[in-house]
Amino acid sequence: MTGEGIPPADTLAQLRSELAQARQQISDMAAAQEDFLRGVSHDLRAPLRHVTSYGALVREVLQEQPPQVDEALGFLATMEQSARRMAQMIDGLQAIARARSAALRPRAVALTAAVQEARQALGAAAEGAAWNIAPDLPVVQADPELLAQLLVQLLGNAVKFSRGVAQPRVQVQAEPAAPGGVRITVRDNGVGFDGTRAQQLFGVFQRMHREAEFEGVGAGLALCQAIAQRHGAHIQATAVPGAGCTVALEWPAAAR
Repeated sequence: MTGEGIPPADTLAQLRSELAQARQQISDMAAAQEDFLRGVSHDLRAPLRHVTSYGALVREVLQEQPPQVDEALGFLATMEQSARRMAQMIDGLQAIARARSAALRPRAVALTAAVQEARQALGAAAEGAAWNIAPDLPVVQADPELLAQLLVQLLGNAVKFSRGVAQPRVQVQAEPAAPGGVRITVRDNGVGFDGTRAQQLFGVFQRMHREAEFEGVGAGLALCQAIAQRHGAHIQATAVPGAGCTVALEWPAAAR
């Protein structure tokens, strides 16, 4: 005899079986998606190599001809630029696929050191900004390699979109967030964007500015979101046109 409100044992067993099947289906769908991304990225490389390689050969031939071929050379320049952009898009897809499928090895990571390493990884690009990195950033629970990729993307964006500002600034802070997590913010004083479109930023190949203004294909924040989701974290952005952007991460604190 079962207690009041408790399903019979055979019903519980059936529910557990259905739950296990649903979980397996979700896992299979995720694996299929990753295989698709890897396959598409790989297969697109071959025709792209032909475009870039033969484009260069055609340019060499045309340069040996009379000046009437100037227009054709201009067409080739456009083709080569598009091929380079396509290569960057493929690289972005592959990075996202790897971040979603890589084995997660979380451990306690000192955020202050991780931010400083990400800043150094930017090289000369980081030298034009004034940096304000809080000295007492907490320890977080994260896969060190994936966290490093995320921080390089966020800091790189902050620097990139502050170019042209008289005194570019990048600020990194953190504060406790319930329950048992931390809120990490990366703030810049750059060009900003229309805040009502903030969620679009995290879609693949979504951009708020023209390519002529800022380089990139719009895959960086999609990568950041994939990494955050793997850690059970949440990422969001707020901005005002002409007044900078703030990216906030709600991240799990390190286990004690």
